[in-house]
Amino acid sequence: MAADSLADDSAKLQILKDALYDEIRQHGSETRLFSQKDLLDLNIIPNHNVLLLVRVVQGLTDDKLLVGTTNHHAGLAWRWRSREEAKKYTSLPNDETVLVYSIIDEAGADGIWNRTIKNKLNMHEAVVKNCIKFLETKGYIASMKNVEHPNKKMYIKATLRPSERATGGPWFTEGELDTAFIAELEGIVFEYIKTKSAYRGSLPHHTATPKLPKKGSIAGETRGTKRAATDISNDDTPATATTTSTAGRKPPTRAVFLPMPAGYKHYPTVAEIAKFIHDTGITNNTTLGEADIQQLVDVLTYDGLIEPVRVNRRKGFRVARATRQDTVPFHKRQKEREAGIIGLDQPLVPGAEPLSNGLTEAPCGRCPVFELCEEGGPVSPSNCVYFSQWLDLEDAPRVVAPNVAPPS
Repeated sequence: MAADSLADDSAKLQILKDALYDEIRQHGSETRLFSQKDLLDLNIIPNHNVLLLVRVVQGLTDDKLLVGTTNHHAGLAWRWRSREEAKKYTSLPNDETVLVYSIIDEAGADGIWNRTIKNKLNMHEAVVKNCIKFLETKGYIASMKNVEHPNKKMYIKATLRPSERATGGPWFTEGELDTAFIAELEGIVFEYIKTKSAYRGSLPHHTATPKLPKKGSIAGETRGTKRAATDISNDDTPATATTTSTAGRKPPTRAVFLPMPAGYKHYPTVAEIAKFIHDTGITNNTTLGEADIQQLVDVLTYDGLIEPVRVNRRKGFRVARATRQDTVPFHKRQKEREAGIIGLDQPLVPGAEPLSNGLTEAPCGRCPVFELCEEGGPVSPSNCVYFSQWLDLEDAPRVVAPNVAPPS
């Protein structure tokens, strides 16, 4: 009779365990913590019997289906673990391996250093190595690289994907900063902002100072017709401005980008740039969110290539020094370099040429033999090859001092 009573009691306990576990899973994710009150409020334990709850929870804990932890607000609490994961724990050969696997499990997607495992568990290094080797052989854990600690041996659960903090996000490939990927995306974002915040126009070849075009004047419209900024904002494509001489003949012109007139409202935002990148699919399998695009925009802003502009509550971005921008798109210049049209020695970066003047362009300020330059010396102003190159004087003497390299 005693044996039958014990069997009935075990069967009832198992029923309560299964019911409580299923109810816990329906009321929260694996990260939610359940206090004693929360478990009683699930109305699985008859009459809110605390002693019976303790037996049920202890049974689930022994089966590795519940994990006990400490909650600062409610004290002792529990979170559930999937049955598949619980089977892994019950299949481990000894307590040491269980402890090593549990601490790697708790580390989550950030991973954990093998020395940290040793120090936290206060185990001998050989024991920790054996446990890790067993878990790797079973396929429960895997080694990983952490960009914050590239020289540390890190481990993570094999079923988890390393966090962006560990991998460095989309800007890192196999633990290395992907500078080529970043530079290409910066060029694409810059070109998008340039084409959305300025419009193609033309200026006379004989002037270096851009003349302000008629506001929104469009080729093909009645001469002198002006269009408001609000009308330009509603256009699908930027307008093209033209200038006409007083005699009705068009003077020689050059294509340039011109800034939008005051009142223009459709400067591209970070959300629009992110949507453009997503729709084009140029990042292949790499997903970029608005936060990632914001980082690229920040870099372009800090480099002085673009600038923020706020219209009402809308924060957009526009290209800086629009009239000095190259009319050839950045990706076409990349193809020209690949085809050999642009030399590899020429820097291929988005944006206008740096601001300069005659004083900063003069070779004296960056001459490697400035201290040797004097009349009668190996280098002098009268035979300076750098001045000849700078002033483009074909008939000037081109005497090169020995062992002197041109300034970079």
